[in-house]
Amino acid sequence: MRVAEKVAVVTGGGGGIGGALAARLVDAGARVVVADIDGDAAANVAAEISARQPGRCVGAGADVADPEAIAGLLALAEHTFGPVEMYFANAGIAGAAGLEVTEADWDRSFDVNVRAHIRAAQQLIPRWLARGEGYFVTTASAAGLLTQIGSATYSVTKHAAVGFAEWLSVTYGDEGIRVSCLCPMGVDTPLLYAGRDSGDRIGAASTRAVTQAGEILEPAAVADAVMAALETEQFLILPHASVLEMYRRKGADYDRWLAGMRRYQSTLLDDDR
Repeated sequence: MRVAEKVAVVTGGGGGIGGALAARLVDAGARVVVADIDGDAAANVAAEISARQPGRCVGAGADVADPEAIAGLLALAEHTFGPVEMYFANAGIAGAAGLEVTEADWDRSFDVNVRAHIRAAQQLIPRWLARGEGYFVTTASAAGLLTQIGSATYSVTKHAAVGFAEWLSVTYGDEGIRVSCLCPMGVDTPLLYAGRDSGDRIGAASTRAVTQAGEILEPAAVADAVMAALETEQFLILPHASVLEMYRRKGADYDRWLAGMRRYQSTLLDDDR
């Protein structure tokens, strides 16, 4: 898909991958609404982009777990630039480590990491079907293909995010709806270090697992990978090439992969003693 002159919404755009994506989209000619639960962060990103590309970007505070907030973003985009043609469901939270996670923690993780995607699609897909095209981009995680040592809420919801993206593509891919699913591993954002900073032993092990597994990419590099995938309408976006090999090994011998992950987790926990 050609990005030039498209109208896009990027959630979780107040920094990190979302902020970098918004900048790349505008530089490629798109008009973008940058959304974040931190409205000031969204406004700052939009202002930085607008300083280079005036009139092509606005920021908005929104909790995208709320369907009304999503509707507000779509209305803002349409009023400012025109109907939304691309939606980047990028907002996400890390979640708590261990099994003793509260019902509220599970609900919040599902609301932000999965239901926010579902609620956006429910509002966008009928409009896109009527127009004959649209592009939905999900930010999941390598944890959605592999798993996450430490946080069950993160691993489970990211698997669900991948599953929903797959379903969207299968169900609407022949009706003009394009879908891509971004599954990075280590990216230098606050989310990466949430487990370490929680003070929890398992959470700290989770952060070490990611930082030791491969290169830690800058958000701009991940945004570049997304932009390249949009051109070819590629479904699975893997900025870390090693994730594909890990995924293949998992599928080739699931039991061996699980045993290896248990050994790796034990090593990480031993290092923390």
